[in-house]
Amino acid sequence: MSTITAPGTAEAADADGTATAPRRRRVLPVARRTAWLLNALFWSAFAVLEAVNHGWLAGLLAVAFFIAPDLTFLVGIGEARGMAKGRLQPRAVPYYNTAHRALVPLALMTLYAFGPVTWAPAFAALCGWLAHISYDRAFGYGLRTKEGFQRD
Repeated sequence: MSTITAPGTAEAADADGTATAPRRRRVLPVARRTAWLLNALFWSAFAVLEAVNHGWLAGLLAVAFFIAPDLTFLVGIGEARGMAKGRLQPRAVPYYNTAHRALVPLALMTLYAFGPVTWAPAFAALCGWLAHISYDRAFGYGLRTKEGFQRD
């Protein structure tokens, strides 16, 4: 006879008695990543729209800011030899985490919307930055721990 635990606890059982993870724990990450992917597609389309409407400089800045957050990997690259695969140099973690927080470009967008600046290429750059962050989250690349490993 197998023990069946209540749904929503650490473990539940199927009809045949085998233990499975609760449904909520499997669905939530998929829904979250899907939402990030939709967000990424939205910001990508917005960046392209800004580039089409406002010229090559807006497009160039959107692409530059799409790439720029990953340039934080270069901080401390000389000391990265012998580190575990996928681990970021601990000295680069604060820069990486700051460049990969969606709140930073969103706050700058809010300042842009309500401030005196009306330079469209700046808005396109922020759209590219948000697209980058959103794609990273959609594909499972989040913020890092102090030691440089991916956070769960």
